[in-house]
Amino acid sequence: MAKTKILFVTHEMSPFLEISKISEITRHLPQAMQEKGFEIRILMPRFGNINERRNRLHEVIRLSGMNVVVDNNDNPLIIKVASLPAARMQVYFLDNDEYFHRKKIFRDESGKFFEDNNERSLFFCKGALETVKKLGWSPDVVHCHGWFTAMIPLYLKKVYNDDPTFKDVKVFYSLFNEDKDFGKDSLTARYGELAAQEDVSAEDAAVYGSGSYADVYKGALTYTDIVVLADDNVDSDVLQIVEDQKIRVFKPESDEDYEGFSALYEEFASEEVEA
Repeated sequence: MAKTKILFVTHEMSPFLEISKISEITRHLPQAMQEKGFEIRILMPRFGNINERRNRLHEVIRLSGMNVVVDNNDNPLIIKVASLPAARMQVYFLDNDEYFHRKKIFRDESGKFFEDNNERSLFFCKGALETVKKLGWSPDVVHCHGWFTAMIPLYLKKVYNDDPTFKDVKVFYSLFNEDKDFGKDSLTARYGELAAQEDVSAEDAAVYGSGSYADVYKGALTYTDIVVLADDNVDSDVLQIVEDQKIRVFKPESDEDYEGFSALYEEFASEEVEA
């Protein structure tokens, strides 16, 4: 058997962006898996407060130049890369002037949830999968971290399900104790509706509901194969969704339970093609 190919998708990763526990998990878990012989790739947004010079980001010309359609608008996608020499890992960053160059991440100076966070998330999720296609690399597992990646499971199961790049891919979703206040007016309310404009059926996207935190996860988990309980105090409504949908759960013994993760990923290794 060949080693599993794992795509990690996250909105944050240390040392580039540190908002929550997600940043540490996505910094150390991929490295640990790579050291065990797995093939890994990491994708995240290039938010405006990520310093390109200090982190030595540079554009990958062969991957840039695509457009991603969101809300009937073409949005240029720029791909940048940075290396972590100590870990011998590269991280790919998805960039766009309109969505990611503001200095705040998800909230403005007054603490209000950005009204276009739904569009920003859709752009990132679609762009991430298109970038992987352009890389010519076929993951066995796509491991999502954080609500910002919530449309990826739907895209993989309903849009890219016949694409050779993602054939038989398994979707993992790590659940954390996140900021779940999406705003009084549920500013991600058009999340599923926007996705249905271009890519999926309204019926498939309807599981994302009102766009509340729990509804966004209800949509994502509907198309998830394995849930990783990566944190204490995960939202009770989200945990109830996992139970109701009878999704397989992996509870690591600790953040450094790399043996447990390795055994889990190994279940989904592709068969090695013999000459």
